This record gives sequence, structure tokens and C-alpha cells, in this order.
Amino acid sequence: MIKDKQLALKPFDFVLAVKIAVTKDQDFLIAQLADEFAVSLSTVHAALGRSEAARLLTRSAGSIRALRPALQEFAIHGLKYAFPAAVGRATRGMPTAIGAPVLAAHFEATGAPVPVWSHPEGTTYGFEVIPLHPSVPKVALKDQALYDVLALVDALRVGAAREREIALNELKARL
Repeated sequence: MIKDKQLALKPFDFVLAVKIAVTKDQDFLIAQLADEFAVSLSTVHAALGRSEAARLLTRSAGSIRALRPALQEFAIHGLKYAFPAAVGRATRGMPTAIGAPVLAAHFEATGAPVPVWSHPEGTTYGFEVIPLHPSVPKVALKDQALYDVLALVDALRVGAAREREIALNELKARL
């Protein structure tokens, strides 16, 4: 890291830290993470470095581990300010926020459009919430725990008061 430059987290740094936090009892290889998110090795390496400098991750004892209290605090209190939600057009995709199964179970279905991550394999029509990283929908299809946490984070970013309250409680249980 350059000493005379201010650190700036990127949305992918947070996504990667969440992936590490929700995947218990597994040591990650940088190449494995790069392959899963379809990014370069240098992108993963840089993201890990920034996350470690921000104290969201640690590499103690040689393995990468999430610092859950810090990650939770950032997700709850800082993420919506650091990475405000960008809402796009009506589209077909994967439900997020109140539309995701993790939150939808708490609300009665109204038939109104729900937030979605645009994705060709998506079956839900709603208004697009731009994911924190373009690879999120693809990776979330294969990783339910990651999907749940990122959908809850989106609820904190775009949801109404009751949705945010429930998302907050669910997020605390998962991070």
C-alpha cells in the first residue's frame, strides 16, 4: 500500500469479505476466489489488502478470516453511505431486499414489483438494484448464505423502515 494515499474501500472488497465471513471452516486460495467471482488474481489480492487495512478481514496464522463485529458494523452503519444504492429500470432478475426469500417470508405478498438484480436466469420482474459487484447475481445463485446477506444489505440500502428493521435483525444473526 502506498503510504501517502488515503485508503478507499470498493464495493467488491465488502462482497469478498462477506463471502469469507459466511463460508465457515474453509481456507480460501486467491485463485479460487478469483475464479468464483470471475475477476483477476490482482483484483482479489488488492481487495483483500484493502479489506485487511480497513479491519474487515485478518490474515492471522496465515489464513484469511473475517472480523465479524467490524464487518457487521460496516454493513449496518456505513455501507449505505459508502455505497449508496443505485436503482435502475424495470427488468427481470433475481429478487433482492424485500423480494429475496430471506425477507419475503416476513411480509405478505402484494404483487407489487420487488427489487431485483438483473440476471438472464432470473424469474422475477421488478425494479433493478445495481448489485455491489457485477458478479453478485451469478455467485449468489451458487451460495445461499452469501445471497441472504447481500439481499439483507440491499434491504438496508433501499428498504422502508420496517424492512430495514427486520433486515437488521436477520443480518446480525448471519454476520
